[in-house]
Amino acid sequence: MYVIIAPIQIKPGCKQQFMDAIIPDAFGSVNDEPGCRRFDVIQDAGDENRIWLYEVYDDEAAFQAHTQAPHFIKFRDATADIRVEGIQGAARGSTNVWPTDAEWK
Repeated sequence: MYVIIAPIQIKPGCKQQFMDAIIPDAFGSVNDEPGCRRFDVIQDAGDENRIWLYEVYDDEAAFQAHTQAPHFIKFRDATADIRVEGIQGAARGSTNVWPTDAEWK
């Protein structure tokens, strides 16, 4: 498996715009990409403008295919101006956004 853990810092006031773009990307990844095993969107507990992505793919090739998927390209383009680049941070307690608690298996 190929795992991606990605912190994304969002500009203040842009969270809903980001969520409107990331949820369809997560949904499309899990439902339309055979090599995507998991795509979780996680809200940081200490920073309302930080989202963590936890993605699991069969292999690196499946991840590379993800970066060419129409839903990913739409997400990337829709959020280009609202993401703060280069900000990394230590993991801390978080709550999940997608899938919802009711959807965990």
